[in-house]
Amino acid sequence: MKALEKIRKVIDVVLSSACAIVFAAMVVVGTYQIVTRYFFNSPSTVSEELLTYSFSWMALLSSALVFGKRDHMRMGFIADKLTGVPKKILEIVIELMIMIFSVSVMVWGGYTIMQLSMTQVTASLGIPMGVVYIVIPLSGVLIAIYSVLNIIDLAMGIDRRPTDVGRILRTFKIKKNVEVTDNGKIII
Repeated sequence: MKALEKIRKVIDVVLSSACAIVFAAMVVVGTYQIVTRYFFNSPSTVSEELLTYSFSWMALLSSALVFGKRDHMRMGFIADKLTGVPKKILEIVIELMIMIFSVSVMVWGGYTIMQLSMTQVTASLGIPMGVVYIVIPLSGVLIAIYSVLNIIDLAMGIDRRPTDVGRILRTFKIKKNVEVTDNGKIII
């Protein structure tokens, strides 16, 4: 179990770092684009294309990270009414569906698109479009790995999905032991 926890931690750190680096690069490139357009009256086409592709990469990599933390958007009107074993079964089925989607659409479909577009080059950067599309199967593999880890956690009774209280405490960096009971009571 410790090995799985270590794997999750490594993937979390790598993905968080990658997203932060891509975001920082986007800020720098975006600032460069604004400066060249408005101060020098010479817009950069490379920076616009780079921003577009960077945004796609950041969105897909951060979505994999969010799936790993089970913090993605969901419609919980049925799941929130269930408790015990039925809720556990439903959450495992949902994770299986996420895994099937990520493997079939993102990994297989993304790989196919990536292979088909390797001969096509981007207009300004001059790199193969397959390099841009490689993020689709990559994030699909990461989501599938996270789904397996989440299924193992759910089977063992570990729920990683943060509560609203947990989000608030993390936001304000409150480091107290807080417990939330099944009926929503907060114990500090």
